[in-house]
Amino acid sequence: MQENESMIGQGFERVLWKSRWAVLLAVVCSIVSALVMFYISAVDTYYAFDTLMPYFSIEYPEARAIMRADAVGMVVKIIDVFLLAIVLMIFGMGLYELYISKIDHAYENHDESAEHMLSVNNLDDLKSRLGKVIMMVLIVKFFEMAISMSIDGVKDLLLFSGGILLIGGTLYMTETVSRKCGKWKSRASDFEKSGDDRNGDERRGDRRGES
Repeated sequence: MQENESMIGQGFERVLWKSRWAVLLAVVCSIVSALVMFYISAVDTYYAFDTLMPYFSIEYPEARAIMRADAVGMVVKIIDVFLLAIVLMIFGMGLYELYISKIDHAYENHDESAEHMLSVNNLDDLKSRLGKVIMMVLIVKFFEMAISMSIDGVKDLLLFSGGILLIGGTLYMTETVSRKCGKWKSRASDFEKSGDDRNGDERRGDRRGES
């Protein structure tokens, strides 16, 4: 009886562990959605370029100012969609590394991109990477709204200034926390240099101790 229960338990655990492959659905959907967002941004870039072609031939400064404002708005929207695509890409790859397997091809030849884009060890790592990109999306969205914002009085000016102050404070706090945690470096070469510096300091300390 105990052997049967043990076999049933092992079989259930085996099926339960295999069920993690359902995460592949989220991974595939995220990557496909990211590619769709990249396509949309590329098309928007093409039409923005086509729309702005007559800018050189416009003689009146007022007309150029209007077109320039429209151009900035279009570029900000394109950046917004690109950042959303990056969020989806990081989310899909992070889920795959976290629940399925490490992407071995990404770590071949010590690819620097894998060091700061992948290496997801837990949900906190994934949330940290997503949080930083999502914060940039929100900043770009704020910039997009600020371009079209009309300041009619002191209250609107104070609200606008308060928004800029909050964004600056958020970026400063994020950078400060990242530096304290040792996660502010974005390239593998930065980590290698830090390791070399640490080793050099240790060697210098040993020499002082010997002397």
